[in-house]
Amino acid sequence: MRRSLVITVVIVLLLVFGFIYYAIDPATSTVFPRCTFLTLTGYKCPGCGSQRAIHALLNGDIKGALGYNAMLIVAIPWIALCLFAEGQRTRRPRLYERLNAPLLIWLFLVAVLAWWVLRNIFNW
Repeated sequence: MRRSLVITVVIVLLLVFGFIYYAIDPATSTVFPRCTFLTLTGYKCPGCGSQRAIHALLNGDIKGALGYNAMLIVAIPWIALCLFAEGQRTRRPRLYERLNAPLLIWLFLVAVLAWWVLRNIFNW
């Protein structure tokens, strides 16, 4: 009972936030927070543009989403797979173990750090 309630609440929240991000453009609205790191340093963090990318994706603009934050768009399938593995942890322990292998975690960290540096060098 408790697990189904949690799943229902998560789905409802995803739908609500999905609708908000679909309907309101973070690029023009003051409702959404601005990146503190960008404001303080003038450099983009790895997550800069994520809100606008999600809005673009929900409105079918894949090219625009890639322009806002390509790393997020590439990472979405990976994040979904990791969430699935977490939910299936007891049923599919080998999948969970493989996705949480130290090598994969380190590779993901290196990819995020590389994205952070390269997007500021090339103004992506």
